[in-house]
Amino acid sequence: MRLTDLPLRQPAYVDLIDWSALTPSEGQRLREFGLCEGASVEALHHGGFLGKGPIACKVGRMTIAMRRAHAAAITVRTGPEMPDMESAA
Repeated sequence: MRLTDLPLRQPAYVDLIDWSALTPSEGQRLREFGLCEGASVEALHHGGFLGKGPIACKVGRMTIAMRRAHAAAITVRTGPEMPDMESAA
């Protein structure tokens, strides 16, 4: 599911980022905030009119705000950090 569709306060992990949907400077900004595949993420608040504005997210231990278009480029999954984690135990 996209980060834009993640229910509020639902812990998840970044599964895939569509870097081609972002400009190089936007991608660099997200990387500097720690957004990469495998990072823990949680949607905290949807801003703007009717919740269609920026999204406040917790990335690791940091809280950031990102544009909805940037969040739409991020695919997340709930559940274990690594998909093979359960089979390794």
